[in-house]
Amino acid sequence: MASSDLSVCLAYPNTYRVGMANLGFQAIYGILVRAGVSVERAFLPDGRSAGVVRSLESGRSLSAFDVVAFSLSFETDYVHVLDLLANAGISLRTADRNAREPLVVAGGPAVFLNPEPLAEFIDLFLIGEGEEMVPEWLDSIRRIRGDRTARLEASVGITGAYVPSLWPAEPAARAERAPVRRRYVERLDEAPTQSLILAPEAVFGDMFLVEASRGCEWGCRFCAAGYMYRPVRHRSPDSLRRTVMEEALPHRSTVGLVGAEMASQPGIAALCREIADRGGRASPSSLKADLVGPELAGALTSGRTTSVTVAPEAGSERMRRVINKNLTESEILRAARLLAAEGVKALKLYSMIGLPTETDEDVIEIARLAEKIRGHLPGGVGRITLSINPFVPKPWTPLQWEPMADLATVKARARLLKQETDRIPGATIDLESPRDAYWQTLLSRGDRRVGDVLEAVHRTGGKFWPVLREANRDGGLGSCPPPDEFVHRRYDAEEALPWDFIDHQVEKRYLLAEWRKAMLERETPPCDVATCRMCGAC
Repeated sequence: MASSDLSVCLAYPNTYRVGMANLGFQAIYGILVRAGVSVERAFLPDGRSAGVVRSLESGRSLSAFDVVAFSLSFETDYVHVLDLLANAGISLRTADRNAREPLVVAGGPAVFLNPEPLAEFIDLFLIGEGEEMVPEWLDSIRRIRGDRTARLEASVGITGAYVPSLWPAEPAARAERAPVRRRYVERLDEAPTQSLILAPEAVFGDMFLVEASRGCEWGCRFCAAGYMYRPVRHRSPDSLRRTVMEEALPHRSTVGLVGAEMASQPGIAALCREIADRGGRASPSSLKADLVGPELAGALTSGRTTSVTVAPEAGSERMRRVINKNLTESEILRAARLLAAEGVKALKLYSMIGLPTETDEDVIEIARLAEKIRGHLPGGVGRITLSINPFVPKPWTPLQWEPMADLATVKARARLLKQETDRIPGATIDLESPRDAYWQTLLSRGDRRVGDVLEAVHRTGGKFWPVLREANRDGGLGSCPPPDEFVHRRYDAEEALPWDFIDHQVEKRYLLAEWRKAMLERETPPCDVATCRMCGAC
């Protein structure tokens, strides 16, 4: 049977503009193409479109494909999964689907962490990185003609495959079974990940995106990427350089270098310098301030980079110890001086509010740090943008047991921070909605019962706040208890968590130890993948 007899619609549950800027989505598209299946793409309508959502390439409905595969990077896109299924006439819940409907599959970093809120709607989750897993899974189903049930049964034996209908819903009952082991790529050079389709309409449409690393060695206790992608892997300088010079620069003058933290990337300064020498501009993602030296600062600005992002994450030294940032104020100020001296005109500073143990004084320190940065810059900086997010506890991090701060506290601290920031010339604040953070927390920390809330939000056209407010007032919704029980409750160290059935190879005892160290304001050194065996990932 020809492999092209298997048709796959790869769906991104957001608009084309957002989806085509997602490197993970593009990577999975490339994997499917190389595997030889018939693959097309679909996206959420952008508000101007109406009617049936159709594939981009042939204009078919999603219901006409053998497989509908969702690439999920963000929990807040979960409701759009339901929107797209309903639009295509596919039964929302897997229990209601017949054998002739498409097999509905999902993967991506959001569901690596906790797939349970979507478990009633997805036939099969592929947990982990797809380079090895997806071709193996395709080989298991491609000889099966037109039968969703048979394809699902053939998927069960794949390492990393999770079929929710074959597992109990209760976290404690799932803990009795052998875990689902996430898949990962050991040698990143063997898994090239870069822009495959250049879409000018996309976010970052003027860039060619190249993945430089996966994971992060610094162990910030709030950061899911630093734990779910352990051990950290960097592309070799030669491999990364070859991709940039041979594939990126011929098509775009701006090269987006993608990784959790780019200043740690081996050879980053030399690469940025060479990009500039070739007439291009390097645009790395967030830089750890203490690793920004004269060579990297000069390399960036020689390529006309005038705006740089650094991530203090918190304003006070105390809070940075709590979250294990391994970064002092003097190191942040030194980086700012270096960048300004080389011609950087704008700085974006990522920080959070609502962190565990946080006080009003810690929040004020965010503004004070911005003011000090401005005062230490020769001649001042053109703009300082404080990008502020409420803390959202993520599975598989040391702070997974901590609740999100109550909305009244978050809003009060946001007002306090804005008041302090307004006094700083040239400084602005960009705050994520506390309600959006609440919704994200529910979908991050919830169990399978949250699916009832998700479906109710879908029925309202995505208006989540009235649904959540009513569910809290009425003692829950369907089988789901009040959402506050997932969002504002501190989970007990001994309880079975909804996501415990996944084996990320990071031991729970290590996460517990890091949680306790956070409460004691004690830092942990960065990962040494050559010698350290503490967390279990190496």
